[in-house]
Amino acid sequence: MDWFDLTGKKAWVTGGSVGIGRGYAIALAKAGADVAIVDIDTRTGEKTAAEIREMGRNSVFVHCDVTSQEQVEAMAAQVVEAFGRLDIAVNNAGIGILGPDEDYPQSAWEKVLGVNLTGMWFCCTAACRQFIRQNETDSVPMGGKIINTASMSARIANCNASYDASKGGVVEMTRTLAAQWGTYNVNVNCISPSYILSPMHASTPVEVRERIRQLTPLGYMQRPEDLYGPVVFLASRAADYVTGVDLLVDGGHTLNAWLTPLSRKVPPRISPEEETVSLKHDMAALEIPVNEDGINFAYHPEIADAYKAAFGLDSGEKK
Repeated sequence: MDWFDLTGKKAWVTGGSVGIGRGYAIALAKAGADVAIVDIDTRTGEKTAAEIREMGRNSVFVHCDVTSQEQVEAMAAQVVEAFGRLDIAVNNAGIGILGPDEDYPQSAWEKVLGVNLTGMWFCCTAACRQFIRQNETDSVPMGGKIINTASMSARIANCNASYDASKGGVVEMTRTLAAQWGTYNVNVNCISPSYILSPMHASTPVEVRERIRQLTPLGYMQRPEDLYGPVVFLASRAADYVTGVDLLVDGGHTLNAWLTPLSRKVPPRISPEEETVSLKHDMAALEIPVNEDGINFAYHPEIADAYKAAFGLDSGEKK
């Protein structure tokens, strides 16, 4: 038996159009699963679904705003209608809104928590209810796998209270649901990435990317590809006895509060040029230009401005 083979399995990935979500979807499809791409961006979602179909897997796009429980329930029904069942629910949709907490608006707080935590809870419960229904008709009740995207921000204070609290909530919600739903043969786990080169970081200056490399023991910025193995593991038979786990995938970034950059004895496995391959793919899918470093400061100017201020960078740096 190939313990990592997902052939015949049916999955959804929320926030699946670009970035981490697209990476998850590609990984599951490579392992043999059919994958529904769930997102609010129809154009890029359809592109990713088509990309998976070109790999020989079945894929559909489903439009869904995860902050609406009604839409989540309709999405779950649409996925099951398309695939016949559900085996793997990867709940990844998430946002961040920068701003100092002393002046942070309530509307921003509620939006971040609404997507990152409440929306994820809607998706978890919709998936579990489907697994329970399938248990009633399957000859062997197989339950299913739920995989949530948390963040290293659940362990360190590196953004603001809304984002960090939402991701900390995802970790504890995952643990609680795992304790409750094991009785249905449902595994619930989460993955906590580091700073990852998704479109959210397309406005991060090169100096900041270099600092992240220097303070990460493995020496390079994380890419969506670095989550291929973790998501396939948690979705597969190999993880049947793994539940309630927050799998930290951060290249060692959170191992210590480094006072100085780390010295290297050998080159890192991934070069800065290789880091940006997936990011450039995603930005092209979004039809947003980037420079040779995979940067567009105008895409998320609030991120660019925050980093430039923190690092004392020239605001007139090349676009």
